[in-house]
Amino acid sequence: MNGGQERIQSYIDELPPRVKNELSCSLAKDLYAIKTEHYLDMIFQNDGIPLRLGISRIIQEAKDKGIKLAIATSSTQENVVALLKSRLGHDAFSLFDVIATSNEVAIKKPHTHVYQFVLKKMGIEPINCIAIEDSHHGLASSLGSNLKTLITFNDYTKHDDFTGAVAVLPHLGEADLPIPALSANNKMMVDCEVLEHWCCSSN
Repeated sequence: MNGGQERIQSYIDELPPRVKNELSCSLAKDLYAIKTEHYLDMIFQNDGIPLRLGISRIIQEAKDKGIKLAIATSSTQENVVALLKSRLGHDAFSLFDVIATSNEVAIKKPHTHVYQFVLKKMGIEPINCIAIEDSHHGLASSLGSNLKTLITFNDYTKHDDFTGAVAVLPHLGEADLPIPALSANNKMMVDCEVLEHWCCSSN
């Protein structure tokens, strides 16, 4: 299940009735607020929560090439703002043409609403885009919007079903941390040329 508060509520709903009846009806909301507070504290620590390997590099490369960028997430605007400012600086928002969060699109992934919102805002067709996701729910949302999708899994999602993705990788790579399994254009890390290759591929 996607969405922090929804996930917490699903656990509560599975509790025995005698236990659930003793809990506050706002428990999921309250726990999510506490979780968010801890998450934001972690972000602003010096060693905080780093960006995934290769993300900062490819964002800058895309901007240098005039490629449009967007964020389509089920997370809250508060979390996204904090992460971008702490890792990419206060001018981070200028890097993205559209940023869509659960504040703008309430219906979360795996539904396609957030991607449809972004595509409409950007005025571009799915055939000219590629999405980068890290979970099965994210993949379902992007594929449902007819977007070619690259998966960079994490420790929580590495066993998800990623059928339909153009590639499944642990990260985007860096010059000093290449991806041996990457075969696109004989590259050792994902760059804009590799993304364009996958975007234009027929399968």
